[in-house]
Amino acid sequence: MDTGKGLLFLHLCVMLQLAQGGTPALRFVALGDWGGVPNAPFHTAREMANAKEIARTVKTLGADFILALGDNFYFTGVHDVNDKRFQETFEDVFSDPALQNVPWYVLAGNHDHLGNVSAQIAYTRISKRWHFPSLYYRLRARVPQTNVTVAIFMLDTVTLCGNSDDFLGQQPQRPRDPKLARTQLTWLKQQLAAAREDYVLVAGHYPVWSIAEHGPTHCLVKQLLPLLAKYKVTAYLCGHDHNLQFLQDDDDIGYILSGAGNFMDPSKKHRRKVPEGFLRFHYGEENSLGGFVHVEINAKEMTVTYIEAAGKSLFKTRLPRPSKRKRF
Repeated sequence: MDTGKGLLFLHLCVMLQLAQGGTPALRFVALGDWGGVPNAPFHTAREMANAKEIARTVKTLGADFILALGDNFYFTGVHDVNDKRFQETFEDVFSDPALQNVPWYVLAGNHDHLGNVSAQIAYTRISKRWHFPSLYYRLRARVPQTNVTVAIFMLDTVTLCGNSDDFLGQQPQRPRDPKLARTQLTWLKQQLAAAREDYVLVAGHYPVWSIAEHGPTHCLVKQLLPLLAKYKVTAYLCGHDHNLQFLQDDDDIGYILSGAGNFMDPSKKHRRKVPEGFLRFHYGEENSLGGFVHVEINAKEMTVTYIEAAGKSLFKTRLPRPSKRKRF
């Protein structure tokens, strides 16, 4: 499905960019695993630092929206739509005036599924910034002053693969509802086959490839990876592992891991589980305040910048605009 909330703001941002002489582009922030803690003050120093730096980034580089890549509320999600965690961990933290009109497009992580994900979906009707229309959905946008289009498919990898236990094995073993998993996968296949956008992105919580604590998600390597290759997806965005990574495979698909919104984990324990040459960047310094990703898409290329919450640019890479998409 498409979601149109926030598109007026996106249009106004674009007009402001053009009035200021900026390069026509679609810009967004990708932030994962940012969801505070369940005890007072319900946020962490890293989450606060990320919120401050995201606000600065919005002011300096611009952002039309924010992708929230799951684990929005540690450690067991929210109870209902009136849960105070929405205010304490989201609204009160991302409170800078620069962020008040920037829409968030949200998907769920494994910790969210330990609570009430339907309450997070329902919060869409309460917050002007929070947009989570269903477990999985499609976003569509256009690069201003061009005919270049972008599609983002927001997935629920927990319903697709099952929940994971951070203390027992860590790999999701099987979906809780196999029928729902099949329905989502069928939806994605149909959507990708029909997609005619110039850039096609897919986002989920679990990584396809990761060298860190959780490593590659076997279920996604088996079920999702072939679809990313077949339909020439530009990039896959995720969180789950608490660090920053960029990987690129032999099909030139970019794997953007942004899981440093609240915790930092230096683990590289699964480095040998990722094909040689895929890893291009990894940052998991324990003393760091975390970080996030800024993406800029123009008519020529997609620029991905990893930003440390203290303000340092850590790594930048570019993915070219794909050649004309084929019909399948």
